[in-house]
Amino acid sequence: MVMMLEAVWKFFNQYFWEPMFTRSGYNPINTLVYALLFGLGVVYSYRYIIKPLKIKVDERLFWAVTPMVVFGATLRALVDGGVLPQHPLLLTPGIFFTAFFLIVPALVADAKLKTYPKITIVWGTILALWANYLLITHAKNWKPYELTMIHTLISWAIVLAFYKWRPFDKLYLYAVLAHYYDMGSTVVGLHYYGYREVHWIEHHLVQWFGAYIYYPWITVILIAVYYGLKYLVPDEEERRFWYLAIYVLGLGPAIRDPAQMVLQI
Repeated sequence: MVMMLEAVWKFFNQYFWEPMFTRSGYNPINTLVYALLFGLGVVYSYRYIIKPLKIKVDERLFWAVTPMVVFGATLRALVDGGVLPQHPLLLTPGIFFTAFFLIVPALVADAKLKTYPKITIVWGTILALWANYLLITHAKNWKPYELTMIHTLISWAIVLAFYKWRPFDKLYLYAVLAHYYDMGSTVVGLHYYGYREVHWIEHHLVQWFGAYIYYPWITVILIAVYYGLKYLVPDEEERRFWYLAIYVLGLGPAIRDPAQMVLQI
């Protein structure tokens, strides 16, 4: 029994616990587990929180969760920058749980008090302002943000031109723009500042083709996800909640990466 527990701990430590603190990156095992947990989290959050609270999945929900994403992503960068201490709830994936448990009470209060989305936005904004105050007071160089925004604005112009030519669900457009923002910050970190890609597949792609491979690679994934959800999730409200989840998945690292760079450069 003791040997079995030791083996389980060794496995957990090697593939999940240690990578959080050493920043050694993702591996095939934790990538698969995190993807599964993400999927389950989206499904159960919609069915047992959003739907019972009768919160419509529309632009207001996107705007309501955005300040909390800014807070969580900035907090994560502050840990990497040495401003805040390392803690499982402030590291990936713990920071997702932290942000989730902070925003749910606000959504519930908004729904019960019929103030939606005011409480959620105000609460998230207060936390985001605090985190960004710490970021601004500890920043060393804002050049990474400038480079990130140049990359982002160019890519956004292309995406918006395509959207005007061939429109798709506007809520998915927000998700796409968030991921192109993420791509801009990632490319800047990898190409200009020598950062290391921690995601398992992307790490190999960058080694083989360079940082700019991100643009065609993520574009293909975004197209596949859009059409996959269109056919696999027939309920429109639930499908749009998936769009929100993909938006959060892109916006979080898009904010974290340049913030991390200005603290560490």
